[in-house]
Amino acid sequence: MGVRLMVVDDHRLLAEALASALKLRGHRVLAAAAPSAGAADLVISRAPEVCLLGTASPAEPGAFDPVVRIKRERPQVAVVVLGPVPSPLGIAAAFAAGASGYVRHNERIEGVERAMMKARAGEAAVEPQLLQGAFTELLNPATQPDDEGARLLQLLTPREVEVLVRVAEGEDTRLIAAGMGIAPSTARTHVQRVLMKLGVGSRLEAAALAARTGLLDRATGGSATAPAPAVSPPRPPGPPRGVPGQQGAG
Repeated sequence: MGVRLMVVDDHRLLAEALASALKLRGHRVLAAAAPSAGAADLVISRAPEVCLLGTASPAEPGAFDPVVRIKRERPQVAVVVLGPVPSPLGIAAAFAAGASGYVRHNERIEGVERAMMKARAGEAAVEPQLLQGAFTELLNPATQPDDEGARLLQLLTPREVEVLVRVAEGEDTRLIAAGMGIAPSTARTHVQRVLMKLGVGSRLEAAALAARTGLLDRATGGSATAPAPAVSPPRPPGPPRGVPGQQGAG
């Protein structure tokens, strides 16, 4: 039996794509929207069984204020958070606010669907691996806060970063090849490597992941994809002082 649900996400394109995929799997999607001041109002007024709530910054204060309000006014609505690889604080904040589950945003549609079904049944919808990782970090805190954008950026070569930026801008293989001066087959290989390294299955997922984690901002604002500064070649030595230059010598 399909789930009556709503999808609320920072990125409207991702929300609509996820909603479309879930409709094809037999679920009834009441609305797909980007978060705004009225997002909680929309969920409360529609009263779905499950709300999929996307967030780019689960550890930020106030990130789950909409969850608190939804659970206060519609306690029967199960909220499943879609977010980046979480810090312990992010997972704790989600569940403390009343969320029924936490799913990584690059999870396959089958994983999202399983989380929805568990949440609707009143069960906690979170992968054991996520909990294990969170508890491990709580017991052995890292010296530096987790920065998924920086971590992902380190996985990519400068050329792959440029490909990712072009993918996020909507360029197809032909345009990527033309813009980078490479063969289409080479561009296609670069795209496949980017998808593999990021652990996603499509260009849309890659673009969404890059946007969520700040990877795109780092790539376009940092030195990873910036062209090397032009360096003027050294001037050839001129003729000795007092000796007129010669045209066409040699």
